[in-house]
Parts: sequence; C-alpha cells; structure tokens
Amino acid sequence: MRPVFLVIFLFSLSFSGFAQIPSARISGLLKDTQNEPLPGATVRLLRATDSTLVRGELTKNNGTFTFTDLTADTYRIHVTSVGNTDYRSGNILIDELHTTVTLPVFIITPSKTTLNEVKVVAKKPLIEQEVDRTIVNVEAMIGSAGSNTLEMLEKTPGVTIGTNGEISLNGKANVLVLVDGRPTYMSGQDLATYLKSLPGGSLDKLELMTNPPAKYDAAGNSIINIRLKRNRIQGFTGNVALGYNQGRIGRSNNVINLNYNHKKINLFGSLGYSKDGNYATDVYDRRFYTSNSLVASSVQLTNQYNTTSHGIMSRLGMDYAASPNTTYGFVVNLQHSPRRDRLNYVSRSLDNRYVIDSIGTGFTNGTYRWTNVGVNGNVQHSFGKTGREFSADLNYITYGSEGEQSLQNSVNRPDGTLLNNRIFLYKLPYSITIYSAKADYSHPLPNKAKLEMGAKSSIVTNDNNAQYFNQNGTSLSPDYGKSNHFIYRESIHAAYLNFRKDWRRLAVQSGFRLENTQIAGRQLGNTEVAETSFFRNYAGLFPTAFVSYKLDSAGANTLTASFSRRISRPNYQLLNPFLAYRDQYSFTMGNPYLKPQYNNQIELKYQHKHYVGISLQYSRFTDIIFQLTETIDDIFITRPNNVASGNILALSTNVSVAPAKWWNVNANVMLAHLKLNGTAYAQKLDPEIYHARINLLNQFRLNKGWNGELSGYYSSNDLSGQTITSARYRIAAAVQKKIWQDKGSIRLTLEDIFHSWKTTDRTVSLKQIEAFHTNVTDTQRIGLTFTYRFGKETFARKRNHSDNAADAEKNRVD
Repeated sequence: MRPVFLVIFLFSLSFSGFAQIPSARISGLLKDTQNEPLPGATVRLLRATDSTLVRGELTKNNGTFTFTDLTADTYRIHVTSVGNTDYRSGNILIDELHTTVTLPVFIITPSKTTLNEVKVVAKKPLIEQEVDRTIVNVEAMIGSAGSNTLEMLEKTPGVTIGTNGEISLNGKANVLVLVDGRPTYMSGQDLATYLKSLPGGSLDKLELMTNPPAKYDAAGNSIINIRLKRNRIQGFTGNVALGYNQGRIGRSNNVINLNYNHKKINLFGSLGYSKDGNYATDVYDRRFYTSNSLVASSVQLTNQYNTTSHGIMSRLGMDYAASPNTTYGFVVNLQHSPRRDRLNYVSRSLDNRYVIDSIGTGFTNGTYRWTNVGVNGNVQHSFGKTGREFSADLNYITYGSEGEQSLQNSVNRPDGTLLNNRIFLYKLPYSITIYSAKADYSHPLPNKAKLEMGAKSSIVTNDNNAQYFNQNGTSLSPDYGKSNHFIYRESIHAAYLNFRKDWRRLAVQSGFRLENTQIAGRQLGNTEVAETSFFRNYAGLFPTAFVSYKLDSAGANTLTASFSRRISRPNYQLLNPFLAYRDQYSFTMGNPYLKPQYNNQIELKYQHKHYVGISLQYSRFTDIIFQLTETIDDIFITRPNNVASGNILALSTNVSVAPAKWWNVNANVMLAHLKLNGTAYAQKLDPEIYHARINLLNQFRLNKGWNGELSGYYSSNDLSGQTITSARYRIAAAVQKKIWQDKGSIRLTLEDIFHSWKTTDRTVSLKQIEAFHTNVTDTQRIGLTFTYRFGKETFARKRNHSDNAADAEKNRVD
C-alpha cells in the first residue's frame, strides 16, 4: 500500500499549488501570407536588455504560442521557421499593471531561398532521454534502411529477441508493442512475422518505456512504441529504400514512402515488399534417470528447419485541418504474407547402455497465408488559446490466417525393421477481429500544471478452428479427438486520470488507471470431445507516479523516481487447449485456466544531459506465466502455467560520448539479479541467476560523405522459467557513402561477422531428467542498401500533427 499512499501524497502536494495567483503571461498567433495558421514554428522569448534566452517553444496546430509564469521585465519575441524569414518584435513590458499581454497576429513571410537550396547538417543523437521514456532515433543507425523492424529492435539497447520471437526490455518479458501508439494485438511468432514484414526504412523512432504513465494500457511489463515516418514538410516529398542481404538464404526489404502536404491537407502513404527466409538447426539431448540416478534411456534429436516468406505492406492516410483548431484523420493499413516452411528431423532412442534402440525420421510441410487489415479514424481538437485539447479515435482491425501442415513420421529398428509409420494433416485457419474506441482530454491548470483524463473500450474475438486428419494413401479421415474449434472473446473497458505539475526544478506526475476485463472461452464439441467453456470478470486499479528533480539550475543533471503497477494478460492462443505437434518427441498446448500476471516496479534514474543515464530498477512479479515442460512416456509436452513469484533487481547505464569529432560511442550496460520461487509439475522451481548485457555502438563520421559503424552485443547466462541460456555475443559492421548531394546513400552491412550468435540452453526442474538444446540460425549475413530522397520542398513550413491521437490498442495474439 505504500506506493498508493505515495501517489495520494503527490496528488495532494501538486494540487496545493492551485491556490496561487497565476503569473504573468504573453500569448500570440502566427499566420502565413495566405492567412493560414503557422504550426511548428520556433518562438523564443528574449530579455530585451541583453537578448538572453528566457524560454522557447513551438507553435501549436492552430499557430498559437503562450509563455506563462513570467516575472516583471521587458521582453522581445524572435520567431524562426524553416523556409520563412525571421520575425523580431518590439519591446513587451510585463509589470504589475501589465500581467497578461496578447500580441497582435504576426504574419510570417516566405524567404527567397527555398528549402531545397539549404543544406541541413544537424544530426539527431542515437539516444534521447525523457522523464518517462528513452527515444531511439532509427535514422541515426546506418543499417536501418536495409533491415526489417524485428532486426532493428534486436539492435536496440536494452531490447532482446528470444528464439521464438519473444521481446524483452531490460530483462523483462511480456512487452506491449505499439505502432504509432496503437497495440498490435500480437505476440510470439505472429508478432515476429508482422515486424519482419515492416521494413526498417519506414521507421522514424522507437520509444522505450519501462514505467509507462497512466495514459497507456496497463498491459505488459514495459512498452515499446514504434513510430513510423510521416513527413510534415509542405509540398510533395518521398523516399525510397531498397535492400538485399545474403546469408545461407537471401532476404530483401524494400519500401517507398510518399507525402503530399498542401494547406489543409496532408496525404501520406507507403508501400513495402519484403522477402524473408531462415534456417535453423536444433539439436536436443534428453537423458532419463532411474530413482537412484542411473541412466535409464536417452533421446538424441536433430531438427533441420527452413522457412521462406514474402510480405506486402501498404499504408495510406490523410489529415485534414478543418479549422485552425480541429484536424480529422484516417489511416488504412494492409499487410499480406504467404509463408512456407519445412522441418526434417532424425531421432535416436538409446537404452541405458547407450545402444541405439530405434531410429525415428519425419518431416512437416506447411503453407500459410497471413493477412492484416487495419482502419483508424481520428479527430484532434484544441480549444483556442486555453491550451485544452481533446482527441478521439476508432479502430477496426482484423487478422486472418489460413494454413495447412502435413506431417509424416516413421520409427525403425537399427536393422531397418519398420515399427511405426504415420501420416497426418493439420488445417489451421484462424481469424481475429478487434474493435476499439478511445478518447483523451487534457486541461492546463495554473502554475504549469495539467490534468489529463480518458477512457477506452476494446472488444476482441478470436476464432481458431484446428482440424486434424489421419491420412491413409490418398484418403483423409477426421481425427475428432485431436481437432479443436476454440472461440475466445474479450472486452476491456478502462478509464484513467493523470496529473502533471512543474516547478522551477521539481516536476511530478501521478495517475490511476482502472481496467475491467471480461473474457469468455468456448471449445466447441464434436463426436468425441465434449464442449467446454469458461467465463471470467475481473477489475484492477493501476497507479503510476513520477517525481523528477533538476539538481542544477540549467537542468543538466536530473534525478527521477517512478512507480507503476502493471498487468500481463495471457495471450489468446495460450488459452487454447489445442495439442500441437512439433516432432515425434515434442508437443505444445494451451491452458484455459491461466490467470493474469501482475508486476509492481520501482525505478530510480539519474540523467546527465543526453550523455549519461543510470537507472536502478526493482520489479516484483506474482502469478508469473511461463512455458513449462513435463514428460509423459518420454514425450516432452510444453504448456503455459502460473507457476511462480519472482524478483528482478537491475542496474543499467547508457553512456554517449565523443572521443573525437569524427567518432561517437554509445554504450548500454545492464546488470541484473533474477530469482524465481515456485513449482513446476510438483518439482521445486527456484533458480536464480546473475545476468549481464552489453550493447556497444561506434559511429564514425569520415570525409566526403563516408560514415561507418562497428557494434557489438554480449549477453551472459539468462533465465526464463525452466530454461537457462548460456552466454553469447555478436559483432556487426556497416559503411555508408552519401551520393547525389546527400539525397541518396549506399550502405554495406555485415551482421554477426563471426557467426557467434548461437543458443545453448538447458531445462531445469524436470523430475529425473536432463535436457540440453543448441540452436544455430542464419545470422551471419552481408547486405547492400540504396536510399534516395526526392521531391520539391518549397515554403517548407511544418504542420505539427499528433501521431498520438489514439495512444493504444493493438497487442496479444500468439
């Protein structure tokens, strides 16, 4: 309860400032020569006596600006805007008789030199720190355009991608992935497939939130928000990125982004094509023991897996400024990805003398077609000069997949005598339909305070109809005992309240989010399986709190403390009790009785400008969901369970330095202690481990348009449920040459140069069993990418749209 009392105290402390008399203010409005509001212009407030900068801000969508909490003095205004001439005002007096000054409309005129004649040399840093998030600027990474989004995440400091596509941030799994503020409603392999089909050249930046504020969904231990590119420059502009990389299998990522911005209309779109492929070699060694620790038998299994896919991604959107205060918009997304895969395996069963008893061989062939359609409508309205803002959006999202998998296995004696032969077929169609609505309102209060509130509802239906057939020659006979038709419906209704206030050095933010969840699952019956169903209804309160203090008057050194309570609901497919075949000795299945997982986390963070960031984080988990393995007649069956409570204590640091003018270094280091306490099928599950991760990026700016990168990543032993993974590392390099007056570039990339990114793990807490596993995939690659920017950018004024009109909704499918 202490964190709740802390939040209440912060609310009390913050609201105590409301009784103070508002300080003096200066406000104004900028317009262009066509009498249109001018958003995105830089307005600087200067002291008239010595031109010292007092404060600066960007004009809002309606062209307005406001400076509050001013002391008695004489000021001037200086306005700058790309593609326009500067504007300087006369003296503005603030004293006891002039506490509120509304300036006349400033008309900003275009400069005689257009933007395409201006050479911009400013470069965004790789890492930027804000009070509640870390921002990674994707374009600062040379290899971004030729990669897909999943590969970009894997290169991001603090982010780890597991063997099955699970995403972790700072050692914590169950990460909520957003795209432009909206959840993807996917996880695991489905999320990995989606991110692979999204070219890296379409990304603008990544926002990493370990303690998200109350405005965001309470789901997930952390949030990664993927921001897509949207050019806000006036005129017609675009860019294209073409990339190909080769390992054992070739891959290609290509995208074209287009934008047309004229007066009240901003029209944007993108079209991408990706070709993906991978191979994996998995080797399993499983040893079974008697009660007196003698070897009873063992199984050696080798899997060879190959997959190829093609993906088409398209996006079309428009923003329409109906008035200086109101903007309407829509976005339509379409993705289609056919995929094929094949798994070949060979197994050897050995007796207690390590003599081969039988040999199993088999294969699976799969063909799948995956489609995603998303439609979003949004509106944003600002209430004049009051600073109050309202936004709302509606979302309709559908995912559909049609798949078929044929399987064949046979078991023979060492002399070739056939013991068993089976041929069977899966048909694996599923569809997911999502409706969501969301509204947010922000209300400025006196003395640099703001109140935010909002509500959201989402309804999700997941229909999964897995059909199982035995094959005899050319004829198929249904196997109703293994077939499964599972329908899952979920509705979540949420409301939040968030308060923010800034003093000269102290800033506080605190909020509450209330979420109610209703779920219903139904497994339809057939001639052999009885129909079953379940229903749950639960609610939760999720507080958040942030306190930030500037240790010096310039704000160069900042100390921040934060607290949040989070929830991780089971992914839809984890609730499906369907038994899925992997190989002769391995099956997976779901668990309809899973409960949500909860997490309380506290973080203390020190930041020195954008150069050094150090954070200490403690997380306490309850009802942790892990994939657990049990053995039945030497068969490994893996299913999710709420098995344990756990603690993570992590120290992380991010350092950005420039040893020379031509050399920048970004280093991210995390040290963590992980401890679990639970049971796995009556076996005690209490492993603990010390874990370290190091991510190092060197960037070199050379002469005549040449740039280079050299990066390295190291991960020590890691823990996830019953699985302990051994240490591994990888090295990558890239070189880039800018061409055609810096509008184009050619990039050469080398990934996993020493092919060292190999997984070795073992499964613990198995009764009288040892299990070891190694995995090698197609990570050693060489790639070539071409990028080019085009379009005439005249009178380049910015239209400052809010990409965040809908700040949530799209995540959990598996």
